[in-house]
Amino acid sequence: MRGVTKTFGPVIANDKVDLDIRQGEILALLGENGSGKTTLMNMLAGIYYPDEGHIAVRGKAVTIRSPKDAFDLGIGMIHQHFKLVDVLTAAENIVLGLKEPGRLDLKAVGGRVREICERYGFAVDPEQKIYNMSVSQKQTVEIVKVLYRGADILILDEPTAVLTPQETDRLFDVLRNMRADGKSIVIITHKLHEVMAISDRVAVLRKGQYVGDVPTSRTDPQKLTEMMMGRSVTLNIDRPLVEHRPLRLEVRDLTVRSDDGVLALDHVSFQAMGGEILGVAGISGSGQKELLEAIAGLRPAQEGSHIIYHPPTPDQAIAGRHAPVDRGGEELIGKTPRQIHRIGVSMAFVPEDRLGMGLVGSMGMVDNMMLKTYREGPGPLLDRKPPRALAQRVKDELEVLTPSLNTPVRRLSGGNVQKVLVGREISQEPSVLMTAYAVRGLDINTSYTIYNLLTEQKKKGVAVIFVGEDLDVLLELCDRILVLCAGRVNGVVDGRTATKEEVGLMMTNLGKEAVGA
Repeated sequence: MRGVTKTFGPVIANDKVDLDIRQGEILALLGENGSGKTTLMNMLAGIYYPDEGHIAVRGKAVTIRSPKDAFDLGIGMIHQHFKLVDVLTAAENIVLGLKEPGRLDLKAVGGRVREICERYGFAVDPEQKIYNMSVSQKQTVEIVKVLYRGADILILDEPTAVLTPQETDRLFDVLRNMRADGKSIVIITHKLHEVMAISDRVAVLRKGQYVGDVPTSRTDPQKLTEMMMGRSVTLNIDRPLVEHRPLRLEVRDLTVRSDDGVLALDHVSFQAMGGEILGVAGISGSGQKELLEAIAGLRPAQEGSHIIYHPPTPDQAIAGRHAPVDRGGEELIGKTPRQIHRIGVSMAFVPEDRLGMGLVGSMGMVDNMMLKTYREGPGPLLDRKPPRALAQRVKDELEVLTPSLNTPVRRLSGGNVQKVLVGREISQEPSVLMTAYAVRGLDINTSYTIYNLLTEQKKKGVAVIFVGEDLDVLLELCDRILVLCAGRVNGVVDGRTATKEEVGLMMTNLGKEAVGA
């Protein structure tokens, strides 16, 4: 790629970018949120068309106007959000949209799929329905789909975001086999330890511009971070030990069904303490979403479930907070979020769905701040001064990049949207703070900003429940880690002593007793 530029209105996503992708190598593409990584790769994949510049494949200038053009040139992209039809089989998804000569022979397709799997070390049943597959299996189908179409250049966008450590290792083994076969692989990722483990070369973008590239063997996470940020950044997560850790939330026999009636949580029991970060680990769909929504009063629980909130004592309470009616513990089951707030339970929730559940995308920062407080006014007229002041404080302290406080938040990058949401929830001075995938898709600088915010809340005596997908972060940030597997608690481990392998095995229903087997 030479001099490639792409703009969206006044925003320059890519500014005269030069990038080389070499045969038989794994290239990691790094950069902060909004640095233009995915936009750049989308131009290679035929989803966007560059405003300026040109692209050459194997030394020949090409024009890529559609994904079909990209496939004809041997370029395939595996997106972060899979493009599969759930009710079809793996084989049917793999040939979907292809114009095969003659009648479609799914048996022959299955045979070709098995050949690809044997060649690179995949495990795919061509006849298995997508809705019966794990996240890892779906990703494998996506990779096989582009290989079936003859791709020699593969682009993977955040490929390990929802994989367990074991699944990530298997994926990396497959990618190494593909590299050995002469394939060119580009990985867009924020996880520096994975960059160091799998890539041959690292290319860095900053604010849409190409900073440079470096062989992986000659760099380290600290140097890469400084290339991304343009300044020195500390990569240590602080984990202070808070001496006084009172019981704040007690969950007993919590049983919850998902939206389609399936048992999502099965008699889950645990305790969350003030002054600690309790991590929640589990493969995607293990009940994490339903757990937080049930505690927040957003999802009904089955009979026999209990969620008991234990309020701070007067000497622990932060000024301005209300004490619940029952100082011996308040049952939250059966109460709506509004009722929970009315009785004085100070709880904050940063949901997984930032713009669906957390914020109103068409509103600016000021109105989104007001959503938490508009009922507290003395009369029917709204006072916009406090929410405006709060919006300005969140913007300044968390370095939110927005044209104005009234710009609709849906126009902001994912990292800035998350800063707005976390900043608003923390401003309520909660005694329980729940976050679901707080740093998903965020660059390393924004991620560390969020980690530090959560640690500051912990030091104030807040009980923080942190649902995460990066085990390295969970083990570095959390005091204890609750491991969920298929809706059940498979154990609670000490974040300071547990290993990544131990937690990974527990996530797949193999506890400590299986580790030595």
